[in-house]
Amino acid sequence: MAHPVPPARRPELPPVHGAVICVAAPCLAISPEHGQLTGRGLDGIYRAGRRLLSRCVLRVGGRDPVAVQGRSLGADRAAFTATVRTGAEAGPDPDIAVERVRHADGTERITLHNYAARPLRLPVELALGTDLAELAAVAAGRAGAELPAGVHAAGLRWSTGEAHAVTVAEPAPDDALASSGLLRWQLELGPGQSRTIELRTTGDRTARAPAGQVANPLSEGRAEGDDPRAEAWFRTSAEDLAALLLRDPADPGDAFAAAGVPWRLGLAPAESLWAARMALPLGTGLAGATLRTLARTQTTGRGPDAGKIPGPLRGAGPQLPPGCTGTEATLAFPAVLAEAWRWGLPEAEVARLLPTAERCLGWLRGALGEDGFLADPDPGPRRCETQAHAHRAAVLGADLLAGCGGDGAQEWREWAAELRSRFRTGFWIDGPDGGRPAAALHPDGRPLARLTGAAAHLLDTGLLGGGRLAPGLLDQVRTEQLARLLGAPAMDSGWGLRSMAAREPGHNPFGHRSGAVRAHESAVAVAALAQAGFEKEAAGLLRGLLDAAERFGFRLPEMYAAEQRTAGSAPFPHPAACRPAAVAAAAGIHVLTALAGIRPDAPAGTVALAPLAGAPLGALRLSGLRVAGEPFAVRVSRLGLGMVEEAADALQLGG
Repeated sequence: MAHPVPPARRPELPPVHGAVICVAAPCLAISPEHGQLTGRGLDGIYRAGRRLLSRCVLRVGGRDPVAVQGRSLGADRAAFTATVRTGAEAGPDPDIAVERVRHADGTERITLHNYAARPLRLPVELALGTDLAELAAVAAGRAGAELPAGVHAAGLRWSTGEAHAVTVAEPAPDDALASSGLLRWQLELGPGQSRTIELRTTGDRTARAPAGQVANPLSEGRAEGDDPRAEAWFRTSAEDLAALLLRDPADPGDAFAAAGVPWRLGLAPAESLWAARMALPLGTGLAGATLRTLARTQTTGRGPDAGKIPGPLRGAGPQLPPGCTGTEATLAFPAVLAEAWRWGLPEAEVARLLPTAERCLGWLRGALGEDGFLADPDPGPRRCETQAHAHRAAVLGADLLAGCGGDGAQEWREWAAELRSRFRTGFWIDGPDGGRPAAALHPDGRPLARLTGAAAHLLDTGLLGGGRLAPGLLDQVRTEQLARLLGAPAMDSGWGLRSMAAREPGHNPFGHRSGAVRAHESAVAVAALAQAGFEKEAAGLLRGLLDAAERFGFRLPEMYAAEQRTAGSAPFPHPAACRPAAVAAAAGIHVLTALAGIRPDAPAGTVALAPLAGAPLGALRLSGLRVAGEPFAVRVSRLGLGMVEEAADALQLGG
């Protein structure tokens, strides 16, 4: 009797939570904390998804250096410190210090310091190797064996039929042994002297320096105040977001934020738009470029997908089938364009992108099911956050059309009002505790009675003219109830917002949609609660998110596991999370600027401030921002009072 063949197991992603990752897209360096590239796992120097160098092992005086510290020096570089005890001096003290500064672009400087009281002649050896594998193959355990090396001028080279890599050294090695992949030096170091070896690894036979990064469209904003962690978080967030920028191959003048490293160093339509939206306080350049990039991908012609921005399916955890990121991106497009216009996106750029936004709205009009809700994907569940995205697209889209001379603004306002009425009837589950929104409706109308972090999107209404917030899907009573739920311990882990409440069936603190904290969803909740006036709940989530950011060196992963916070506990890293990730980096910018409550209306020449009352981080000053294309600075006092310190001359303070 034949036995059924078990389904093939999906390969496990190698863990990256303990790695030191440097990124300057499309360049990437993944190192263990000790700094030696071992050739195992994900170790290596990558460019455009290919591993150029997988092994770079240093030996000094015939010994392996003893690792002391590995630390990030910025988004694109890291330093690794080690020591060597040569035996030149009696006692246990090391007499050689080794510092390796590794850059994402494949440059590495190895500096040896002699702390001995006499001159030393040190043999130094670097063992190099690579498989020239694609990152996807490395992640799936299919990288293959190392390739044979060849001597190349002052270094080594490797080649396959489709890829090449070269590592050159300065100064040139005394010996280069291709058969064993070794570079050797004999270095003379007097007492107190240092010597440096520089390596350059490229994917070109001529060993040219890699091309520079994309021009950064983000301003150099700064946060400073009573809590010094705000400055570190803001700076790191902005640096990480800039390091993830990639050029659009269809128009290299436009850049977008890649989803994250190491797994998703490419365009993810919904996440790229979310990152651009949350980074609007640093200027509209990234939003404009991201919108243009996605406009070029919009589905044309006729049919049910006409006007939609394509995107892949994304896992939604065990409770729901995968959702379509194209749906989220299509609904985000008109909303992001509308808010970028309010922040100061030039009118000519808005006019150029307006037809794409109108086609997105046209797709939305035709995509509603017979029950008046939007399935994602169709046929499938009606997710609560999808209805929130659709409502925001309609309301902000109407505002955009009215302000830019488009047609149909009033019709979209009426459409949104009808959706509000249907949602309040169909999605709210009454209960003795005040009730809750359903996570989704099944196609047959049955509610999925789960409380999830996605409900935060119901409070994220968006910005209209005159600094007004758009209306929400919930009425005031239900908005207050949802705010209480989001701020309660079942949802607020103490480190951020859980993606599903702790008491729900199937809760998993490591589940990316069933319990883990998702940084950008927590940031959405903080900003939305602050805008709606729920100071206590917003401040609690904000403090937890900042504390988590500190524990992660101010580089928040896209998600992390968090049991309920207790004294002495810490958030657990998720071994498969991208770090840095675009939405997690932009979350730091979004949360901190939300404290000031900046509500611009550049077309009308006004800006309003609505700071979070109570000033949960004390006094805070934000400078180097951009409103209406000009520098903008704001100060929030310890009493929660806001004051504009710098703004465009034509900008007036609104109500």
